[in-house]
Order: sequence, then C-alpha cells, then structure tokens
Amino acid sequence: MRHILAIDQSTSATKALVFDTAGTVVASASVAHQQHYPQPGWVEHDAEEIYQNTLVAIGDTLRSAGSDAEDLLCVSIANQRETFVVFDRATGRPLHNAIVWQCRRGSDVCRDLIERGCEDEIRGITGLQVDTYFSASKIKWLLEREPGIRRAVQSGEAAIGTIDSYLIYLLTDGEVLATDHTNASRTLLYDVGKLQWSDRLLDEFGVPAEALPEVRESTARYGETNAGGLLGAPVPVCGVMGDQQAALFAQRCFAPGEAKVTLGTGAFILLNAGSEFRLSEKGILTTIGWVHGGEATYAFEGSINCAGAIISWLQDQLGLMADPAASEALATALPDNGGVYLVPAFAGLGAPHWEQEARAAITGLTLHSDRRHIARAALEAIAYQIRDVLEVMRSDGRVPLETIRADGGSVLNSFLMQFVADINGLRVQASRMQDVTALGAALAGAVGMGVYGTLEELGRLPQESVGYSPSMDAEMVQRNYAGWLAAVKRVL
Repeated sequence: MRHILAIDQSTSATKALVFDTAGTVVASASVAHQQHYPQPGWVEHDAEEIYQNTLVAIGDTLRSAGSDAEDLLCVSIANQRETFVVFDRATGRPLHNAIVWQCRRGSDVCRDLIERGCEDEIRGITGLQVDTYFSASKIKWLLEREPGIRRAVQSGEAAIGTIDSYLIYLLTDGEVLATDHTNASRTLLYDVGKLQWSDRLLDEFGVPAEALPEVRESTARYGETNAGGLLGAPVPVCGVMGDQQAALFAQRCFAPGEAKVTLGTGAFILLNAGSEFRLSEKGILTTIGWVHGGEATYAFEGSINCAGAIISWLQDQLGLMADPAASEALATALPDNGGVYLVPAFAGLGAPHWEQEARAAITGLTLHSDRRHIARAALEAIAYQIRDVLEVMRSDGRVPLETIRADGGSVLNSFLMQFVADINGLRVQASRMQDVTALGAALAGAVGMGVYGTLEELGRLPQESVGYSPSMDAEMVQRNYAGWLAAVKRVL
C-alpha cells in the first residue's frame, strides 16, 4: 500500500504525518514554533522558521515510517487559514513576519469600512464579516506602513500568500504560486460566488492582483517537491485545504445538512450548505467548503472563542482541578447544574452574537455552590454555545440536521459529548481520530491522485467514533437552555 505525506501547519506547530490510503496514521512528528507579540493585540510568526520546521517534521516522520519518494503518492497540506506572509519571489525570503489570524492590527481599517457603510457589500461578495480576523485589513495596514514592502509588491518582486501558498512556493522551488479556494475565501479579497479574486476588494484594500496566488481546487495538483532533498525524487503536491474545511472533509460531511464541530481552545462549527451561495441573516459566516470538479460546496461557519480554553482557565487561573480530565468527574458528581451558568466571554462572544465588548460572568451562585458547579457550568457552556450556532444554521440552512460529528481533544470528555447531544437534540459522533485536519488534506490528495473516483466512494471508508444520543427530558432541556440565554443576556 502506498502512502500520503500530509503537512498540518497550525497556529502553534507544524506536524507531518504519513497516512495510508485508507486514512490510517503510520507515523507522525511535530515541531512547535515561537509566537511573537510585538505589542498588545499583535501576533506574528517567523515564516522562515515555519518552513524549516516543516522540513524537520517531514524528515523525522519519514524516518519513523521508513518511507521514501517511491512509497509516496503525494504531499498534502492543511494550514491555519487567515495568516499571511509577504515574500520575495526570487529567494522565497519573507519580507516581514507572517501576520497571524489572531492579530488585531487591522481594526482601524475595518472600523473605517463599517463607518463608510461597506459592510453589506463586502459580506455579499465574500460571505464574511468585516473583521481584522481575516487577512485583507492587515495586508492593507502592512502595505501602507512599509514603503519598501509596498514597492516590492507593486513591482512584482514580492508575492502575498496564506501559509499554504508560501509552503507550496518553497517546496516547489518557486515553480508554483497557488492556493486553494478554501484559503482564498478567508482573505476578505475573494468573490466566493464567482470563484475569483474580487477586483472591487483588491482596489479597496490596495492589493495588486498580480501579487496573489492562482486559485486551484483542493484536489488539484500543485507541482512537485522533493522537500529540500528529503524525498530524493520529486513527488506531486496534491490535496490543499484550510484547516477547518479539511476537518469537514475528513468527517465526510459531503451532503447538505451534515456538520462538524472541532473542539480545541475555541470551537469551529461548519455545516455543509450545498452548492448554492447563501448568506446567513443572523451572524453566521458563509465560506467555501471545497471546490471539486468545477463545482463549489459552500459551508456555514460559526466560531466559538472559548471552548477548551474555559477548562484551562479553571485549571491554570483558578486552580480548581489538577488536569482538564478532572472536569468530567466534577461535573458528573452533581445531578444538575444547580442554576449556575458560566458565560465565557473572556475575549468577547463570537458567533452568532459577534459582541467583542462582552465580558465573562458566572451567574446563579449561592452558598451551596462549589467547584463542582463551576466545572459543570464550564462544560455546559461549550454545549450551549454550540447550540447557539446550530440554531442559526438550522434556520438559515433550510436543511435537516440530525447528526453532528465532533473532533478535537475535548471529545474524550463523555459528559460534554452527552450534554452536546442532549441540549441540541442531536446524535453526536465523536471521532477517535486526533488528526482530522491532516487527514482531510490527505483524503483530498487521494481523490486528486485517483485513488478514489468520487467523494461518495471516499465516504464509504470506515470512521472510528463513539456515538451519543439525546436522552435528557425535553422539559429539562428547555429549562437549561432558557437559563443560558438569560445568563448571556446579562453580559451583552
């Protein structure tokens, strides 16, 4: 059986994995990179460090797997999406640190757009909110403040790309400057209905079209690489996706109405919205799930700022538990939440509220309350936030939703998974695969290389998961959720 080498380039580390074509991990290695905070609200990465770490991770993984170029079908890439880098075309050298999706330095640009009444127009083109989370405002900020970089971009000496396109460029020795539709759709520069860079938005943000990568399908080929000599012979680069879309693909959410939630520090919920580009009326983003065979699959996306971060806060800041796993035992020691709710607006509330000024609160405490109530409220808050998003998706998506697939570290918490099932009235399939992002890219690569002829064929591959079905009394569900909505109202 031949293998696929997948690169998972995330916000904190770069991981390389070898999969067989059935999606089983053969070997993996990970290398963390440094986070740079030049001033409050700014976040940067050293793009050159990320590339070198990519090579180290590839080398370590191949040695562990005993693989070489003859054994590899292709190299696939999944990546943190909105982070971008400006780099010299001749040398591949970054002209500035990569500016990370978490960075807020484009806030003034976004505020100006909103004040000028551009928000609805931009949303109609991109499916996104006007927010510095996305790349365009920070690209404009950089070009306005760095004349040397602006000249290099305008003259054609430099290119602007998300991390996938930067890695592809270096791995192909400068032969290919390309990205996929999922990454392009997160820049606030891409017309997701027409599947092309938007001239209107390029002009608005001052970005030359010639500086941007060509946009290809996720299952397309992106040249060949020998990974700096590590492979010994050229191997096709095939299968490129932004991380959250890769997770949707890995969870085989190929039909409209199928959804996944990835539970990490925050949480990302994506629902397959079908082949028609539609906007949500209630604060949910529309993005490209993937493009295959010339046809786009769109997705509704809702992001939750704090999921696993709530449990880390209880452990690290409050000292309520020795490790995150202890939260389950604390929560199950109680018959109910005792009327205690935790609204985790530590950095504002994300979808569907989009209220960045909201701040966290714990409500309903009495002298009877103890750390068990707070731990349970923290876990329940994750499930309530998921329902907030899914309520909108159900309404705007106009598609039935019966099951949600879950992945990420928190799926090991059975109390949380059961409560998600109960409060949403949905069956939850909790994946036992911990590397779904990389798997999604690898499966896209397998389709692109002809291992699987259709997505339906891919969907028949077995998935190891644990199922949770709703079991809570309907009256209790309604009472719990009403208490949550009342708690949220107090912080908005």
